[in-house]
Amino acid sequence: MIKNILITGGARRVGAHCARYLHAQGHNILLHYRNSKNAAQELADELSCKRKGSVHLLQADLLDIVALQTLADEAVHRWGGVDVLINNASAFYATPIKQEITEKQWDDLMGSNLKAPFFLSKKLAATLEQRNGCIINMVDIHAERGLHNYPVYSIAKAGLVSLTKILAKELAPKIRVNAIAPGAILWPEQDKMSELEKQEIQAKVALQKTGSPQDIAQAMHYLMANAPYMTGQVLSIDGGRTLFS
Repeated sequence: MIKNILITGGARRVGAHCARYLHAQGHNILLHYRNSKNAAQELADELSCKRKGSVHLLQADLLDIVALQTLADEAVHRWGGVDVLINNASAFYATPIKQEITEKQWDDLMGSNLKAPFFLSKKLAATLEQRNGCIINMVDIHAERGLHNYPVYSIAKAGLVSLTKILAKELAPKIRVNAIAPGAILWPEQDKMSELEKQEIQAKVALQKTGSPQDIAQAMHYLMANAPYMTGQVLSIDGGRTLFS
């Protein structure tokens, strides 16, 4: 059955890989972006060449509650409803506790990682319920213990884990809500990591290697298509990294 899937932050990196994978399974993609217009258009053109009319672009700043609500309305009206919401969009940058942390940074990290998923889930709850849909939240393996020098980001992701479990109860029985916690999948773009630093991270992974966006995409497909009795759970895709935490 073809599903209408809304992916936030789907124009680049892991989001784009997941959009490609889910599209290849025959589904329609509602591709959200904020600033990555060119990347979003290129991806939409790529996928539309394979199946015309199967991709629709949605631009919105998810920190703007009005824009978020407009995004949700447009997503619902495009193909008559939304079957799957993937809250993937995420701001990620360091905020060392011993340095200044601004309110703007707090609002940015909390807004993209927690506030937006909450209000978007709430706004789309009616259509998801009508279609026995599901929500998949992208969390982080560091949500429980925190990533050093990333306290605000870690707090936001911890909140998203809690949100996953709370919404699973609030939205049951018609809507399933689960989360994916990636480990070392793609190295951060803005962080200049040395090869030694990368090797040290890989050494803490049981499988002794990084994962790939394909691992995340396959987990998404499993949660939406092959896990009808699973809700309120966090699926760690980390190669065993958390075994050594």
